[in-house]
Amino acid sequence: MRRGDRLVSYVSNLVVEKPVYVVAVFLVLTVVFAAGTAEVSSEAGTEQFTEDLPEFDAIEQINDEFGPSFGTNQGSTQLIQTGENVVSKKAMQRMLETQHAMEKNADLRVETTASSAALVAQQIDETATTTERQAEAMKRATEPEVREAVRELADEPRFTGLVSDDFNPEDPSATAALGTVTHNVKVGVSGGPEGGGGEMTPIQRQSEFTVTTQGGDIRVFGSGIIDDEFDRIIGDSLSIVLPAAILLILLFLIIAYRDPFDLLIAVVALLMAVVWTLGFMGIAGIPFTETVVTLPPILLAIGIDFSIHSVNRYREERVKGYGADESMRTATSQLAVAFFIVAGTTAIGFGANLTSSFGPTRSFGTVAAVSIFFVLLIFGVFFPAAKVLLDRYRDRYGAPEFGTAPLGAERSVLGRFLPLFARVAKPAPVVSLLFFLALTAGAGYYATGVDTTFSEEDFLPPEEQPDYIENLPEPFAPGDYTVVREINLLEDKFESGADDEVLMYLEGRMTSPAALEGIRSAGEDPPPTFVEDVREAQYESVLTAVDALAEEDDEFAEFVRRNDARGNGVPESNLDELYDRLLDSEHEGTTLQYLSEDRRSALVVYDVESDADDREVTEDAWSVAEDHRLDATPTGQVVLFQAVSSLILEDAVRSLALALLLSSVFLVILYGYVERRPWLGVANLVPVVVAVSLVGASMRYLGIPFNAITATILAITIGLGIDYTVHTTHRFIDEYKRGAEAYESLVVTLRGTGGALTGSMLTTSTGTAVLVFAIIPIIGQFGVLTAMSVFYAYLASVVVLPPTLLVWARLFG
Repeated sequence: MRRGDRLVSYVSNLVVEKPVYVVAVFLVLTVVFAAGTAEVSSEAGTEQFTEDLPEFDAIEQINDEFGPSFGTNQGSTQLIQTGENVVSKKAMQRMLETQHAMEKNADLRVETTASSAALVAQQIDETATTTERQAEAMKRATEPEVREAVRELADEPRFTGLVSDDFNPEDPSATAALGTVTHNVKVGVSGGPEGGGGEMTPIQRQSEFTVTTQGGDIRVFGSGIIDDEFDRIIGDSLSIVLPAAILLILLFLIIAYRDPFDLLIAVVALLMAVVWTLGFMGIAGIPFTETVVTLPPILLAIGIDFSIHSVNRYREERVKGYGADESMRTATSQLAVAFFIVAGTTAIGFGANLTSSFGPTRSFGTVAAVSIFFVLLIFGVFFPAAKVLLDRYRDRYGAPEFGTAPLGAERSVLGRFLPLFARVAKPAPVVSLLFFLALTAGAGYYATGVDTTFSEEDFLPPEEQPDYIENLPEPFAPGDYTVVREINLLEDKFESGADDEVLMYLEGRMTSPAALEGIRSAGEDPPPTFVEDVREAQYESVLTAVDALAEEDDEFAEFVRRNDARGNGVPESNLDELYDRLLDSEHEGTTLQYLSEDRRSALVVYDVESDADDREVTEDAWSVAEDHRLDATPTGQVVLFQAVSSLILEDAVRSLALALLLSSVFLVILYGYVERRPWLGVANLVPVVVAVSLVGASMRYLGIPFNAITATILAITIGLGIDYTVHTTHRFIDEYKRGAEAYESLVVTLRGTGGALTGSMLTTSTGTAVLVFAIIPIIGQFGVLTAMSVFYAYLASVVVLPPTLLVWARLFG
C-alpha cells in the first residue's frame, strides 16, 4: 500500500459510508462559525500600514508634544468655497454667514473661525471681531469698498494663503477660498479625536448639514469626512464585489455542472466557506480591512476549483457504469492527496505574507492560510459526502439526471484540443523546457522595473467612478465619495503645504551646549531636494523665535551675543534662561511650537522642493538627520509614505522567496513520502516560476505598481499556480504508475484533468476579476492580477508542464 493510503482510505470510507454524519457535523460547525461573524470589525485607511514604523512614532511624538499643527487636526473642519469669484461681496458674505451659523449651533462646540472673508471684513471695519459683526460689516459695505479691501490684503500671506493660486489682485477675483472652524473636542472621549471616526465624525456630519442648509457653493472637508469614507469603502465594495462574484461563478457552474442539484450543493459549500472564514475572523479578533476584501472572491474561486475537480473525476467513473459509492470512492481516493498538496502549497503562498512589515498584510496572510484549510475540509469531505447522499436518493427514487458527462471527455472539443500540447512537446521536450526557462529569465529581468507606490488616494475612490458603478441600482449603489475630488482641488488651486515639508524630530537635552548649534550646522550646505537660502536650508525651529526676538529686543540680542562663542547668532550656554525669556515674550507660541515643555525634544521643519522625487527627499532627510548632534528622526507625509513604499517592495521580494522556498521543500518532502519521487516536487514548481515571472512582467507592461495590496500577488501566484500543476502532476503519476508511457499518461491527463483545469481556470479567473468592480482602484488592480495569475498558471500547466514531465520521466522515471 502506498504511503498515505491509510489516511486517504479513511477519508474515502467516511465520505461514502457515513455521509449523513459528515453533513450533520459540518452544518453544526457552520452554525458555530456563524455566531462569530457578529464580532467582525472593520479597519481602513493608511494609518494601519504606517503605525509600526519609526517615522510614524516620530510624528505621533510631534503631535503629542507640539500640538496638532503638524498632523491631522481632528478638531477642525475645513470649508471649501468655489465659484466664479469667491472674493466678491456676495460670496464672502455667504462664507461669513455660514461660519456664524456654525457658531450658533451648540452641538458643534465652535471655538474659533478663520477665512479670507473675515480678514476682508476686518479690513473694512476694524471693530468687527466676531463673525456676526463681520457678516454685518460685509453686508453694509459697497462693492468698491470690498474690492479696495481685497487689494489692500493682496500682499498679506495670511490672506493669499486662504485664496486659490489664480487670485487676481488688480481686478479682485479667485475661483476658490478656504475657511476653517475649530471645535472643542475632548481628547479621551470614546474614540476621541485621536482615534479617527470617533466623536469628530458626528460633529463634521452636523457641520455638513449646517453648511448645506445655508445654500451656496461651500462644502465641508476634514479628517472626519476622510475617516467616514474609509469606513464606508469596505461595506460598499463588498456589496458590489460579492454579488458580482456569485453571479458570474453561478453562470460558470451552470455550464460546468449542467445539473441544478450539483449546483445547489456547490452553492451551499461556498456559503459555508465564507461563513467559516468570517466567523474565524470574529472569533480571532481580526478586523476586516481593504486587503481582506480581496479574500472572499478568491475563496469562492478556489472552492469552485475543488468542486469541479471532484465532480469531474466522479463523473468519469459514473460514465463507465459504476455506482455512486464506487465512483466517489475512486474520485476521493485519487483527489485527496492532490487536494491536500494544493491546500498546503496555497496556504504557504498566502501564509508567506505573515513576514510582512504591515499588520493588515499579516492579518490577510493569517486569514487566507486558515481559510484555505476550511476550503479543503468543506470541499474535500463535506462536498463529496453531500454529493453521495444526493445521488443515492436519485438512484433510489429515479430522479431525473441532467448533465453527467465530464469536462474534457475524449470526443469533446477540450478532449481533442488539450492533448495537442503533449504532442508538441514530445519530439524535443528538453528544447521546449529550455525555451520556457529562457522566457522566464527574460520576463523576470523585465519585471525588476515594476514601480512601488503608497498614498492616501490609493485607499479612496477616484474622483469619477465608472458609469457601471454610478448607475448601479439600490442596494448595490455606493454612497457619494468626495474626498479625492476635494484633495485634487486643494492641490490644483492652493500652494502645497505638508507635502513640501520634512519634519525632523530631535530627542535629547535641548539645554546642552550643542543643542541649538547642531540645528544650525545640520542646515548648512543642504542636499539638493531641500529649499536653500544662501547655502543654508530653509527651515523653522526654536531658532526662528530666537532670531525674531533678537531683532525686536536689544537686551535679548545682547544676551544672545554674550552666550554665542562662535559668533554665528546661535547661543551655546545659559539655554535654560534663553528659553525662559522666549516663553515670557510674545513669541511664546512659536517657541512651544518647536520646543517641548520639558526641553528634552525639539522640532525642525524643513522646506523641500515641491517637484522633488519622494525617494530622493527621504534619502536627503536621513542624510540631514545624521548631521544633527542629537538623535534625529525625519518624518512627515513624504518621508512616512516613502518608508512604506520601500517596505512594500522588500515585503514582495521576501514573501516571494519564502513562498518559493517553503513550497519547494513541502513538495519535495511530500512527493518523496507519498510517491517516493521527490524530484516530482521540483517539476511541479517549474511552470509556477514561469507564471510568476509573467505576472511580474505584465505588471510593469500594464503600469500596475506594487502597493499595499498588490505586493501580495507574487506569493499568491505561487499558491494558486501550484494548484494547477499539482492536479496535473498527480493525475499524470497515477496513469504513469499503471504502466503507461509518459506521453500516453500525459494525453490521458490533459484530456481528463485538463478539462477540469479549464473549467476551474474560467471560474477562478472570473471570480477574482470581479474585484475590478470595487470602488477603490488598488482592489481592482489586485483582481486583475489575480485573474492574470490564474490564467498564467493554467497556461503553464498545460503548456510548460508537459515537456517538464517528459524530461522528468527521462531522468528519473
